[in-house]
Amino acid sequence: MADQLQDVIQRWRKAVVEDGLRPEDHELFQNAGLAYINQGDTTQLLDFIQDEKNQGIVESMGCGLLASLVAEVLKRKKSSSTCKAVITHLAETCSPMELMLIFLGQVDDLHPDLIADTIVLMAPHLQTVLLRLGEEKAPWVGLALAALQKQVSRLPVPYTKEQEVEDAYGLCRCCSALARFMEPFVEEVKRRDNSEDGGTASDNQLKTELLKFCMGSLREPLLQAQLDQAIDIHKQSPLWHFATDILATLPAIQEPLPGLLFYKALKKREESGLLTDSTKAQESRACLAYLLFVQLITIESFPAVFSPVFVLQCNMEYIDLLLSRKEESFLLKGLELYTKSLERVEDNSLPVELLDLKSFYSVPQHLVQILTVCPIQHLREQGFKVLQLFIDKLGPEAKHKFFRCMIKTSCHAGVEGYIIKNIKNQIELSLKPGHENEWFMGIQVLPLLRLVLCFPRGPETDLLNSMDRVMESLNLLRYLHMRDMDWQQTSSIWPELFKIKEDYLKMLRVCLALSRAYYAGQVKNMREDKKIQAQEAREARVALVQTMTVKNKMVSDMTPEMQYQVLQCALVTFDLMESLVIRIEEISEEKVKTGTAV
Repeated sequence: MADQLQDVIQRWRKAVVEDGLRPEDHELFQNAGLAYINQGDTTQLLDFIQDEKNQGIVESMGCGLLASLVAEVLKRKKSSSTCKAVITHLAETCSPMELMLIFLGQVDDLHPDLIADTIVLMAPHLQTVLLRLGEEKAPWVGLALAALQKQVSRLPVPYTKEQEVEDAYGLCRCCSALARFMEPFVEEVKRRDNSEDGGTASDNQLKTELLKFCMGSLREPLLQAQLDQAIDIHKQSPLWHFATDILATLPAIQEPLPGLLFYKALKKREESGLLTDSTKAQESRACLAYLLFVQLITIESFPAVFSPVFVLQCNMEYIDLLLSRKEESFLLKGLELYTKSLERVEDNSLPVELLDLKSFYSVPQHLVQILTVCPIQHLREQGFKVLQLFIDKLGPEAKHKFFRCMIKTSCHAGVEGYIIKNIKNQIELSLKPGHENEWFMGIQVLPLLRLVLCFPRGPETDLLNSMDRVMESLNLLRYLHMRDMDWQQTSSIWPELFKIKEDYLKMLRVCLALSRAYYAGQVKNMREDKKIQAQEAREARVALVQTMTVKNKMVSDMTPEMQYQVLQCALVTFDLMESLVIRIEEISEEKVKTGTAV
């Protein structure tokens, strides 16, 4: 048997020289190799593959063993070392074009459980084959990166630090493998760019393929990842390192970060979709802005010539996109990018013209949704902080316009109350020496106060649901009355304010009367229902215990006790509102008696 095998090998060696290999030779070679692999006897196969005399045979027919070798490594860890050595030798010997087709076929359709192991195994060998392609490598690099990235995007992104440490699905291992995979191609681009003759068309295509991969990686998985420099005190975050590698790659391939973030796509690349205004491209750039300005990755190399207002204006498009999503990772990144972009801006400096930009309108609307609808508490808390920070950065005219817009559009009493409190603070500030401005102490304040001190639904207003707005409005009125002398000395609008106040309080009394009557009636009905239920319970006694249990279960979803508490709270709230009204009237009467009011 051994003699027959040697005869076949000798014939193959001769056929390789004479270019006389037949299809049956390929089939025989593959069957023999598979026999070694299936028997776990890969050592003999390795010896045959590495024999100098057999290199022609291996170069001509070795590709056929690749798929089986990869499957063997993934299946049997114990035989992986010799199998890996065979794969390495094939990658260095066989036809690069044939190898690429086989490798890409292997990567194209993977079982989810095998994605990470396959990519970690094959990425170094793919790299070896691509480097052998020389000037023809650029399109193949693009195909390889796209195939690998497609599979990586199927892996779940770790949500917590513990999940990142565990790396159960292998995403972190894949990212590390991909970063190593890119290195020689990035270095080649840098070397060519620094040479005297510059880059060739092939080099430009290689740049484009690397840029595609970087932008795709920013969107998946980095945009969804909870990025932190360290996952614990002893271990650095693999995803953080991957993000650092991506941001270092961009300028290395002559893609300046300001150009990617702040300027429109170059015409030559619009067709590729790399830098267009598509949602995917915007998501990639949003992640880039987050990594740069929040995580400060490579920020030391970012030009300092851009003003904070310009950076904020550009970032608002990305903030708008991030805050429009529902996923926690998107919202968190949007809020953090918003905060960092605002912190560098001087207080009271943002001009009113910025509010005409679409993003400066839509971002606050998204914030309102987070504040009022989002179930995640820490996002709501951070949302309030960034809203106040934005208000602090607006100039006086911009504040005035922003407050008007929010009162008209927020449609939420809590948000309206928050804005009214800010209006009061701005009026108070404007009355201090050195802080005077016409927007909060002159005639310009009247349209704002008319919006605040009114009831859009008239007598039908539900004061319980409008409690936050009404209470802050009353606090504002009380403050204005306490400072009426300051207003008379600095402005001629007090008579008009007095009229606004009278109209507001008149309507509030009507609303209070109607609301109190309604809720008091509801409380009375509930008390009567309780009496009836108690009477029925006494009459039923023991015989109806089972029936009562069923009734209680049916009624439990209605939580009558909680309903009763809400109604009682409403009546207390109305009493509090009325006490504020009375206090405002007392202040007016005291001013009249002392002669300090108009």
